Amino acid sequence: MKKPIAVRSLYGHVMHELGQRIVSGKVKPGDVLPREETLAESLQVSRTALREALKVLSAKGLIESRTGVGARVLEERYWNQLDADVLAWRCASMPTDDFVDKLVEMREIIEPAAAAAAARRRTTVQLAHIEEAYNAMDAAQTLDEWSTADLMFHDAVLHATGNELMQSLFSVIETALGTFFTLSARSAGDFKYSLPYHQKVFEAIKRKQPEVARKTMQAMIADSQTNLQRSRSKARKKASA
Repeated sequence: MKKPIAVRSLYGHVMHELGQRIVSGKVKPGDVLPREETLAESLQVSRTALREALKVLSAKGLIESRTGVGARVLEERYWNQLDADVLAWRCASMPTDDFVDKLVEMREIIEPAAAAAAARRRTTVQLAHIEEAYNAMDAAQTLDEWSTADLMFHDAVLHATGNELMQSLFSVIETALGTFFTLSARSAGDFKYSLPYHQKVFEAIKRKQPEVARKTMQAMIADSQTNLQRSRSKARKKASA
């Protein structure tokens, strides 16, 4: 006999199911979700689990519930775009060109400044973490190993800034960045193509050269964007052929 699924795990499943539908555009802003009993029946869960899921989605800014109206999907501007679940759903349902471009723009604002700050403030221990991540990238044999090490590298650089706000921001956008790094490496053919950039960033931080670290990080981000754009262009040509 199967053990009954706990309400908590049930509402988590429902939250992810509904969240993905909303973020992917299957359910659009302004749409009103079906009545509780109808929705619970279609999802095969209790109304208690459904209500818990709707509360969480409301807290994330995806829906609002009104008495007599029901749960209505809100416009994107109300969504908590930096919520880990919302980012994960966007990554799963996209990544569209628009989302990737916005992520690149966010990286351009944050990461060059972070590299410069790390070059000014890093400790010996923090530098060792950056080097460890770089060595893992160098030793990577698969795309997955590379992407994991790449994420570790950028995480270590942000921690070396000594700015806990930057560190918190990275932990929030980690899912999206992980997807971006995988896309960027895959589009380049040789997933280790950006290793020299990472080496130069590491060396600049090691030698405490803030401007060199900043400019190299800018160049790295610009290069990855160029590779992604080239890959998109090829995909479009194939699709239209």
